[in-house]
Amino acid sequence: MPFWIWIIIIAVIVFGVLPLPILGFYLYSVLLVRTSKKKWGRECSIPDDEEYKRMFDIGIAWDKEYASYKTPVEVVSDGFKLVGEYFDFGSDTSVIIIAGRMESLLYSYYFAEPYRRLGYNILVIDNRAHGLSEGRFLSLGFNEYRDILRWGELLHDRFRQKSIVIHGICIGSSVGLFALCAPECPDYFRGMVAEGMYTTFHDSFVNHLIDGNHSKEPATFFVMHYIRLFTGADVVHDGPLYRIDKLKKPILFIHSKEDVFSLPEEVQRVYDRCQSEKKLVWFDKGAHSRVRVNAPERYDETVIDFFTDLDI
Repeated sequence: MPFWIWIIIIAVIVFGVLPLPILGFYLYSVLLVRTSKKKWGRECSIPDDEEYKRMFDIGIAWDKEYASYKTPVEVVSDGFKLVGEYFDFGSDTSVIIIAGRMESLLYSYYFAEPYRRLGYNILVIDNRAHGLSEGRFLSLGFNEYRDILRWGELLHDRFRQKSIVIHGICIGSSVGLFALCAPECPDYFRGMVAEGMYTTFHDSFVNHLIDGNHSKEPATFFVMHYIRLFTGADVVHDGPLYRIDKLKKPILFIHSKEDVFSLPEEVQRVYDRCQSEKKLVWFDKGAHSRVRVNAPERYDETVIDFFTDLDI
């Protein structure tokens, strides 16, 4: 083969092919790897967004009002020290609130009020690789579900809680579902609320790209493969859609008709596959993870009614 052809081939590889996996790794690192302690720390993740900042500020005010009930707690899971805060309102039932990507336990304060009204104790947590908790890689529930089981052990063994429920937002709903579907999940986990549940992280990721008017490929291909490489998670062929039929505990789906990241027809597919006791409540307004801020009274009553009817 002539020398000049080899030069062209090498140039194509170096300048045309190699940048794609490099750019894909950069995107993966930005979205799903905690590259510094400041990243995904304890602050509002979108401070310039008025609605999001309002949610955060309301949550901080809630914490200040009930700070006297709060105790710092921690567990170790998969070798990582994880931290949380436990609000003891004198009940033998607790909720674990699981936030989504980028959020610390400060964000979870915003979702605590309906559970306080129920009389439940409340555990908010810094997810693995968030806030003050240790960890680096996000696996979208595939590994983090074990963290929730460890938190459940703490509530049951140390605080003598007889019943534990989960409230998950976005990826937090996937983490909670994985925990409840695990064969080793104890009976004292009684049910969950899932806001913004998606079919798979792959589908949600593609929806984000479409909403931002970005090309789906090659970003999707590389990000999905880097997730598999670094965490072992197959987020293309596994996820809530493929786990939900294993759920044996009651679940409440809360979803907005305006959600463009977890499309209404997608959560409907998850709901239809669910074989346990279930309920799906639609809200007309609210972007992804922002249902409550658009209808706080109805949101809280929906949660309260669900667990009251279950007599938990």
